[in-house]
Amino acid sequence: MGDRRWRLACAAILLACSFASGCHSPHRTTLTVSVAASLTDAIAEIEQTYKREHTDVELRNNSGSSGVLAQEIEQGAPVDIFLSAAAKPLDEVQAKGLIVAGTRRNLLSNTLVLIAPRESPLRDFQGLADPSMRLMALGDPATVPAGQYGKQTLIALRLYEQVQPRLVLAKDVRQVLAYVEMGNVDAGIVYWTDAQRSGKVRVVATAPESSHDPIVYPVAVIRSGRNEGAAREFVEYLNSPRAKAIFAAHGFTMAAQ
Repeated sequence: MGDRRWRLACAAILLACSFASGCHSPHRTTLTVSVAASLTDAIAEIEQTYKREHTDVELRNNSGSSGVLAQEIEQGAPVDIFLSAAAKPLDEVQAKGLIVAGTRRNLLSNTLVLIAPRESPLRDFQGLADPSMRLMALGDPATVPAGQYGKQTLIALRLYEQVQPRLVLAKDVRQVLAYVEMGNVDAGIVYWTDAQRSGKVRVVATAPESSHDPIVYPVAVIRSGRNEGAAREFVEYLNSPRAKAIFAAHGFTMAAQ
């Protein structure tokens, strides 16, 4: 009889512990964020800050060129938030009815620059036409916003036809930076925020604002996600004073609202 009571007591204790554990285990929400490659470092820092304040939220990043990220969303990828480096990729997603109405906003702006290895004699955009220039890296204009802006700039400066045979197209702006850092190319076009994070390149010139479309980073909540409420909260946080300070530290400016 004593043995039976002991087993019942143990079972009751285990059940109580299990119940207590279940009651006190926080429900974790996972958000998948598709984010433009140029934002990789800034968004990672912001997410670390956010998670300290929201311990029940897990953030997973899918980083790449905005055009490819848009295609993935259109094909049904389970994404909660899309932060693009240009309006067009998000325009295409929105046109297919894939964003949550009322959640889109222009978040950031950036500057386009021409970079070269630190020892390069290149002094301006016009120097790209010099016969001594071997190769130049540019994000693929088909999918990379920085490549689209770069192509517009080269056309506006009447350099594109001369430079085109020497172009090396990259999958995203970070790959352009890597090509220049390694000396695989003589020059590249990237954002200021990418150039300033590297000690192996220098900024040769800034693209005139009139030479390309306005650089804007829009963000929106995606309908295919399963956590709309949490996604909305995170998008709001991206516009908070703390997030703005982190973006600014990485060289971004806030877009006009």
